[in-house]
Amino acid sequence: MNIIKTEIPDVVIIEPTIFGDERGWFYESYNREAFEKAGIKNVFLQDNQSFSTKGVLRGLHYQLAPYSQAKLVRVLSGKILDVVVDIRKGSPYYGKWVSVILSAENKNQLFIPRGFAHGFVILSDTADFFYKCDNFYNPAADRGIKFDDKELAIDWQVDLNDLVLSEKDKNHPSFCSAENNFVYGEI
Repeated sequence: MNIIKTEIPDVVIIEPTIFGDERGWFYESYNREAFEKAGIKNVFLQDNQSFSTKGVLRGLHYQLAPYSQAKLVRVLSGKILDVVVDIRKGSPYYGKWVSVILSAENKNQLFIPRGFAHGFVILSDTADFFYKCDNFYNPAADRGIKFDDKELAIDWQVDLNDLVLSEKDKNHPSFCSAENNFVYGEI
């Protein structure tokens, strides 16, 4: 397994070691000991999976502390653009975002610590998206940020007029108006 730092060092890409032969391929998608050696010490409590079609954008989502969630995300089929925004007040990366292509083909995963908003858009015809969370979902703590916030200026790499969004995702507040109780160094 190879750990690749992004422009926000706390967000890392996990590139698996693939073992392939004439039968196909194999890799460990999660090994607690190997992840801990790489600095990812979160204990994951919940697995989630979604299926979406091309142009579906989900996000930008997060949960308020103490119900915040670190996530380990990957794509089982298809291809997505995954976007993570640092919302930790006082962070040197506050308001910055990174995007990563995740696909069934590259088999990469993305580790998203607590204190980040997360979203993704489907680039292939369909995609199965899978993620592990280190805290349970709490509807009362569920929050979001408008995907097309002008201050963030996220490049979703798609025509925004062609997006398919839930009513909830259409109506999230702007970055500067979103409720947020994350403080850098306290998560």
